[in-house]
Amino acid sequence: MSTINIQQILIDTLSADANVRIAAELKLSEVLQHQEAGLALSQLALTQNADVSLRQSASIILRKYVTERWSPYFSGFKGNAPSVEIKAQIRQAVFQSLSAPDRKIRSLSAHTLSAIASCDWPDEYPELLNGLIGLISSSSPDSVHGSMQVLTEFIKSDLTEDQILPVLRQLLPVLLAILNDAQQHSPLTRARTVSVFRQCVTALYMVKEQHPQAVKEATENILPVWLDTFREILRHPVNDVFNQPNWDGLAVWTQVFKALDVINTAFPRGLKAYLEPFLDASLAHLQGIFPTYDNYYISATESAPGTSEDETVELPHLICPMFDFLSNVVRGGKAKQWLDSQSNPQNLSHLVGTIFRYTQMTAEDEETWAANANAFVAQEDDETDAYGVRVAGFELLNTILGRSPAEVCATLQNNLQQIIASCQAARDPGVPSWWKPLEAALAAVGSQAEDILECIEDEQESNRQKPVDIEQLLANVIPTLLNQAEFPFLQGRAFVFASQFAKLLPLQMAGQYLEAAMHVVESDTSSIPVKVSAVKAVHNFCQGAEDSALIPFVARISQDLGPFLLLTTEDTLSLVLETMSVVLEVDKASWLTTALANSLVLATLEVWTQNNKDPIFLSMFTDIIASLANSSAPGVYETVVKQALPTLCTAIAGARPGESWIAGSAIDLVSSLIRGAPDGGLGEGFFALLAPSLFSCLKDTEDRDVLQNGVVCLTLIVRKDCSQILSWSDPSGQSGLGHILKLIAELLQNEDESGGLVIGDLIIHVLRRASESVLPVLPELLHAMVERMLTAKTATFLQSLVIPFVFLIHNQADTVLGLLESTTVQGRTALDVFIQTWCENAETFQGFWPTRISTLTLSQLYASGRSSLQNLTVKGDIIIKPETKNVIMTRSRTKTTPHEFTSVTFPVKALKLLVQDLRSKSESVSFPGGEGFIDSDEEEEQWTEEEQQNQGLKEEEFAFLSEMLGPRGANFDNDDMLDESDDEDLKNDPISQIDMKEHLVTFFKECAARNLNNFAAKADQLSVEETMIIRQLVGQ
Repeated sequence: MSTINIQQILIDTLSADANVRIAAELKLSEVLQHQEAGLALSQLALTQNADVSLRQSASIILRKYVTERWSPYFSGFKGNAPSVEIKAQIRQAVFQSLSAPDRKIRSLSAHTLSAIASCDWPDEYPELLNGLIGLISSSSPDSVHGSMQVLTEFIKSDLTEDQILPVLRQLLPVLLAILNDAQQHSPLTRARTVSVFRQCVTALYMVKEQHPQAVKEATENILPVWLDTFREILRHPVNDVFNQPNWDGLAVWTQVFKALDVINTAFPRGLKAYLEPFLDASLAHLQGIFPTYDNYYISATESAPGTSEDETVELPHLICPMFDFLSNVVRGGKAKQWLDSQSNPQNLSHLVGTIFRYTQMTAEDEETWAANANAFVAQEDDETDAYGVRVAGFELLNTILGRSPAEVCATLQNNLQQIIASCQAARDPGVPSWWKPLEAALAAVGSQAEDILECIEDEQESNRQKPVDIEQLLANVIPTLLNQAEFPFLQGRAFVFASQFAKLLPLQMAGQYLEAAMHVVESDTSSIPVKVSAVKAVHNFCQGAEDSALIPFVARISQDLGPFLLLTTEDTLSLVLETMSVVLEVDKASWLTTALANSLVLATLEVWTQNNKDPIFLSMFTDIIASLANSSAPGVYETVVKQALPTLCTAIAGARPGESWIAGSAIDLVSSLIRGAPDGGLGEGFFALLAPSLFSCLKDTEDRDVLQNGVVCLTLIVRKDCSQILSWSDPSGQSGLGHILKLIAELLQNEDESGGLVIGDLIIHVLRRASESVLPVLPELLHAMVERMLTAKTATFLQSLVIPFVFLIHNQADTVLGLLESTTVQGRTALDVFIQTWCENAETFQGFWPTRISTLTLSQLYASGRSSLQNLTVKGDIIIKPETKNVIMTRSRTKTTPHEFTSVTFPVKALKLLVQDLRSKSESVSFPGGEGFIDSDEEEEQWTEEEQQNQGLKEEEFAFLSEMLGPRGANFDNDDMLDESDDEDLKNDPISQIDMKEHLVTFFKECAARNLNNFAAKADQLSVEETMIIRQLVGQ
């Protein structure tokens, strides 16, 4: 196919005649199936005397051809890949187009070549890298511009570890020369050199461990010359850029700060000597460019200039990296002297003032947030995805506050007073935006409320003066802003600010603020920002204020929020639901009336029907329903069940197979009703109404989430009101318990083990609550569980199979062990299978109660001396081979060199497990010491002596972390602190009340004193470390 033919087709695709255009597009789709089309397009793009618009069109279509026809490597590949020869010709033509005089042709060709490189380099296109380096080394600005665009992507994604160092040695000097030649090369091309350099630094960091010496030499040689260049660039005032017809120059500055941030993270030692000048430059330039930022963004008196290329270059793109760089330096403790009030008395104050100025709302923010409640709520979220100047400023403030709380709080106080005074001065002559600095300052301080409150408390406990007087603001400044309806964002901010510091409000004043917030919520004239802010304030008040201050208002609040549930969506609905949830927690909703509860249930269920697929909303619905059901007010629980349960049962029964989430979420809400039920039971007829739809759903569904939710629901019913299960039967005569046992049997046979622990919880509670009723089928159930142990793979599922046996043995050892001894499973005794499985998985058990019952029963079985257990052999300790010593065993290595274990008898293994359990309960937390604990590139010199002793933490922070971790991180396994998944029944079980450490110590002492089960001989088979622990215990 000739270039002329493809040219005519492209001309026709641009025709004003629709028939000609459609025919040409169909013809183009047809010809692109032939490899000659790709070659013709590449040649047309390269033809200098062809019309520029046609050449650009050819470049665009060529990119499409590459992604659809080049190789199966591309996900959109449609077949008919070109031959090796044609590919080579196309690559050559596209490469030549990188030097085309037309900028758009160069950029389009760069995109196409990047796609080709991702597929072909290095195997089919080995010459690419040298070719690109040749282009950027040339004296042609056009060639440099085109090749730099390819290199930016190429370095980021295509270089392997082994290729990085050789390439960088060749590439970086050329890039530096381009960066330094501002006369020859455009700002955007120079910015790309810094971007590529940043990718190179990241690449070096990634291979630091594999090639430590080479990377050390490379950084020692490379970083200083680049950092010198960066310092020189930053010496020039950034305002020079604003005098140009476009803002291309900002791209260079932006990339410089992004690169500095990466260097600070990857190789902080290399940045140390330059750090103070860069910090000075950051603050000075932030102060210098603020008038421009104010003009184009905050006040928006005129539109910001564009750029010479398609890339967007905005002032916020520079400000955010500057804030990020400062944040990360401060967070690493390397700006301590720079922020020190003695060494540099102005820096901290100026930095806080700068943050306040930049966190002002822009004109675009005002327009968007005034019209879109969801956008306004989203930007207020602590975990917002909308990262921008305002959020970056809050993050920087949070970082400096974390390093020097009292000093920063005092600085906040000074800056706040200045802003309050300056805003008043601007308001008097009628400056329209007078309110913006005050709103920003309150937003910034409010965003750090938790840390500020903690700092105030710490200072007062130490008999020092409060560093910031929030009470004065709440008493004298904020009340004057609550009625500023003509400035809705400031009015709304005042409500939110007061609620963020609710803990500091006297009872009467808290009531006044809540009254004012409710007035706004109830008003028909309040604007979106004010109304949303008032709801947010109510949320914060209900979390932070005393119940006594809230109780007079909560019924009214709930009544007002009910209609909001039906009117809001997305982020605003999420805020209303969260607020409703915390309101219902006040005094455990004892203030509810049946009428109010009825209306709230109806509103919640209506919103649920519209949002039952959203997991975040679902968690809020379940909290609200549980709180409503848990209210102690007379008749409320019955009202909630009467309204909710029939609707939920209908949803469970009516959910179509393709809408399993409806049934799953409905079952979840039923579980919430049960959780909130009183101790006296679920109420007459609860299970009779639920059972038909629930059992029918669980029988037919294959959705694992529905099955898990169903198992959890049934477990709760067994715990709360088992008698209803035992007394109910379906029309065929099958009992509720029979249905549950049938479900358990099916789940045990299911290859999907994702149900994990919830199945075991159901079995445990059935055995605890309905043991007499289970007895007739117990042998059959235990046989099925033992048989499943042979094929189970996941730790949680294995725990579900083992722990019920352990519980039964603890309570009825002779009966259960006799049953296991007399049962055969696949040629082995059931006792052998069970003991093997238990011993191999005991150390992986999760949960406070399961780990305790396992430990107690192990000691019980050892002490029993039962003959059938004495000679059962199980896996002992892992055998360390020379070829695996000090080697991390990956999956592939384990396959080729599988682990081998010693064999020991069950009594010996039981002692090993008990010693291990005792050791975890006895040792205090410890961290690795010595210099090797901190990476060699990290800067520890500026840590205080306190921080050096505590791995970079302050003493109280280190103590808190130690307490949270527990012995060797044991709190993450089975400590009381992390047992929220364990239910109240098991928490109150006598097993949970035992002092396990004392029990184990007593056990070992008795074993030694009485030589229980030939303890002396068994102890001789333990490891040296295990023997020493026992000797130490026995000798106490």
